Amino acid sequence: MKLKLGFTVKFKKIKLPSKKKLIGKYCFLEPINIRKHSKDLYKNFSLDKKNIIWTYLPYGPFKSYESFKKWLKSFCLNKDPFFYAIYSKKHNQYCGMASYLRITPEHGSIEVGHINYSPILQNTTEGTETMYLMMKNAFEVLGNRRYEWKCNNLNSASKYAAERLGFKFEGIFRQMFIFKGRNRDTAWYSIIDKEWSNYKKKYLFYLKKSNFTKTNRQRKRLKI
Repeated sequence: MKLKLGFTVKFKKIKLPSKKKLIGKYCFLEPINIRKHSKDLYKNFSLDKKNIIWTYLPYGPFKSYESFKKWLKSFCLNKDPFFYAIYSKKHNQYCGMASYLRITPEHGSIEVGHINYSPILQNTTEGTETMYLMMKNAFEVLGNRRYEWKCNNLNSASKYAAERLGFKFEGIFRQMFIFKGRNRDTAWYSIIDKEWSNYKKKYLFYLKKSNFTKTNRQRKRLKI
């Protein structure tokens, strides 16, 4: 009996994320620079008085600016995860973070994660454009075949965001982690390279300035 095999792949290793800015209409992303970004980030994360934004992350909240800066230095200056600070042109300040991680150059796979939007970045055009810019860079510049999203299976907001952005649900890895003394079952999502061309058109249509009112309210929702 002849065993089935996957299709043949001619693939070169992907490029690794670089220090280059990712620039959009409404925001831009810069690799983390503690001196430049930390004060804005801590100030804007602190707008969440109930610390809800830290609930499903394996670190935080931070009681002081110094402890936050120490964490940035110890965790956010590596090649994997590779962190960006998100700058909102509307607010003229850095108000969120996101990273690439689990980077596997030989297989062309990369994950987006450690997404933390301060209250002024949540549910905004800049937040959506951030994800578009990272996705575009992952496929078109770095050359990945697969783009992943993973989250706590109890994090309904993150699961909704993944599906809104076009990620396809792949399943749940049970008891994958223990974070902050609690079990985490992890929901897995992905987008692959052959889907990107169609997705890109829909993102570009959504992000047109004509799709937003003067008060920055969307006229048509993102549909992928």
